[in-house]
Amino acid sequence: MARRALSAAERVSEAAEALREEKFNARRIELAEAALETLAELGFARTSLRDIAQNSAFTHGVFHYYFSDKLDLICCCVRHYKAKCVTRYDEVTATAQSRDELMEGFLAKLAATLRDDARMHRLWYDLRAQALFEAAFRKDVTEIDKSLENMVWRVASRYAELGGKQPAVSSSVLYALFDGLFQNYLLKQLSNDPEAVSGLIDEVRRLLPTIC
Repeated sequence: MARRALSAAERVSEAAEALREEKFNARRIELAEAALETLAELGFARTSLRDIAQNSAFTHGVFHYYFSDKLDLICCCVRHYKAKCVTRYDEVTATAQSRDELMEGFLAKLAATLRDDARMHRLWYDLRAQALFEAAFRKDVTEIDKSLENMVWRVASRYAELGGKQPAVSSSVLYALFDGLFQNYLLKQLSNDPEAVSGLIDEVRRLLPTIC
C-alpha cells in the first residue's frame, strides 16, 4: 500500500522531532566526553553519577535527565570513545605502499595509544570484565569487540596483501593475539614499567610477519 503523502504541518512536525532527537543525542555525547576522565580515573565500580557531576561543569540533575542510570552513561561513554579508536590506523593502512611503511606507521600509532591513552583503555577492559556480570553491557561490549577485531584485521590483511600473502589465521584468532598482548603491556604501562611501550612494539614487530 502506498504511503500517504504528509501534509506540510506533518512534515514540519517530523523535522522538528528529528532536530530535537539530534540535539538530545549531541548533548549525551557532550556529557559522555565530560564523564570520561572521571570514569577513566576511578573505574566503573567506584564512580557514581554524583562523582562525575562533581568533576565536570554539569549538575547531577543534568546527567540524570540525559541518562537513565550509570550503566547508560558508561555505555555511551565507551561507545563514543571506541568509535574514534577503531579508525586510528585507517589512514596509515590506506596510504602505506610497502610492508615496512605500514609496519612503522602502525607501530608508531600503537605506541602512542599505549603511552597516551592508557587510562581510557583501562576503562574499556573494566567494562568488558563487568559485562561478564552485567547483562546491560553485553550487547555494547560484543559490538565494540567486533569493531576492534575488524580494525586489527584491516591492518593485518593489508600488511599481508603488500607482501602478496594471506593472513595465516582467522580474524578472531588474530584479534585474540593482539588483544592479549595489548592488555598485558597496558598493565605494565599502568605499573610505570619504563619498557612497556618498547616491549609491546618489539612483540608486535616479531609477531606480525609470522602470521601475515
